Amino acid sequence: MISFEIENSFKNTLVVGIDEAGRGPIAGPVVAACALVDQNKYPDGINDSKKISPKKRKEIYSRIKEEVKFGIGIVEELIIDEINILQATKLAMKKAYEDLVQKYKIYPEIILVDGNFVPFENCDEIEKILPIIKGDQKSISIATASIIAKEIRDEIMLQNHQRFPQYGFEKHMGYPTKFHIEQLKKFGVSKIHRQTFAPVKLLLN
Repeated sequence: MISFEIENSFKNTLVVGIDEAGRGPIAGPVVAACALVDQNKYPDGINDSKKISPKKRKEIYSRIKEEVKFGIGIVEELIIDEINILQATKLAMKKAYEDLVQKYKIYPEIILVDGNFVPFENCDEIEKILPIIKGDQKSISIATASIIAKEIRDEIMLQNHQRFPQYGFEKHMGYPTKFHIEQLKKFGVSKIHRQTFAPVKLLLN
């Protein structure tokens, strides 16, 4: 189980974790979450979202909503196509951090980020932004953010399934599965497909 070891290495400091969901899909937005986890009050079973079954993840997320302070950042597919997925991911992470600050009027001093990049520049309140490779397997704050981002993105894709049922978004959440590619070839490109991503771009040329 993931612990607070990394968070506890920063004594008497407000530490949050940031992670995203949706860099790999060819449809839908990228979603980031910024989470502040209280060591005295947090759900059991938190782990990297990819290592938890959908049913278990949903159960944990329902408790996270009651026990964790978090912010959300969403960047839609049109912006992804304009600025590329890496810059869109950074933007979503910045939005998530700003959402947390705005909602709770708290100013984190240490930001732990899943990945190998710093998503935005330090501001006066932030002491350090620390990228951690595979951070969702090492930091409970990042792992919590990974669950939040995944669940919220899945909710968005289920809504998109109602709009565009022919693509089967409820099955693959926009990832380029064999079935998704087959449906894309059959029905063409929808409004929520990322036009700069190879499988979609090929159909537009």
